[in-house]
Amino acid sequence: MNGVKLLVVDDEPAIRKLLNAGLSTQGYDVTSAATAAEAIARVTEARPDLIILDLGLPDMPGRDLLARWRAEGLDAPVVILSSRTDEAGIVEALEGGADDYVTKPFGMNELIARLRVALRHRLQQQGEKPLFKVGDLSVDLVRRIVRLKEREVKLSPKEYDILRLMVQHAGRVLTHAFILQKVWGSAYDVQYLRVYVRQLRQKLEDNPEQPRYIRTETGVGYRLAEPD
Repeated sequence: MNGVKLLVVDDEPAIRKLLNAGLSTQGYDVTSAATAAEAIARVTEARPDLIILDLGLPDMPGRDLLARWRAEGLDAPVVILSSRTDEAGIVEALEGGADDYVTKPFGMNELIARLRVALRHRLQQQGEKPLFKVGDLSVDLVRRIVRLKEREVKLSPKEYDILRLMVQHAGRVLTHAFILQKVWGSAYDVQYLRVYVRQLRQKLEDNPEQPRYIRTETGVGYRLAEPD
């Protein structure tokens, strides 16, 4: 991660100190801000490659700051770090432009892993890889072929569309609303999506009740395991 400029936006001095120490040892070039006003200035000055954002800032809600940045065209990945654990708050942040969401208290290893996924995904957006592999599952995006342990798996058009969308965003949480909008183009009932995901798991997972590939983010959506 040498050369990756990371901005930490959090009003808690202890959190900023912890993140600065922990992430600097991973090669990140870390700067920080305690308020939204400071964060706006840091983004203008430093143009960070990656942002960690707390939702509870003293001068502006973090979700409003994120909305402002996205409206201005900022495309740096943003990972929310917040003590809010309610599903509505998580969904709101993800649909508002966040790339991922980590709740406090947090493990440094988990946070670092999420940061790497967010950065990797953003860097790969310009060029979609034709072949996706994770474990025994492979998806050929060019020929639309799905294999499990070298055995071709037949998917319905909608099942493939859902899996392809997850492949394009592997490692990231996709909300129910995002998947429904991208695959169906309108707000179908979430239960409709759950039926299709259940069918996908029956075809792709060794144990659909304990999925390895398509993981549930309770009340929020789904996350496809990262590629090998």
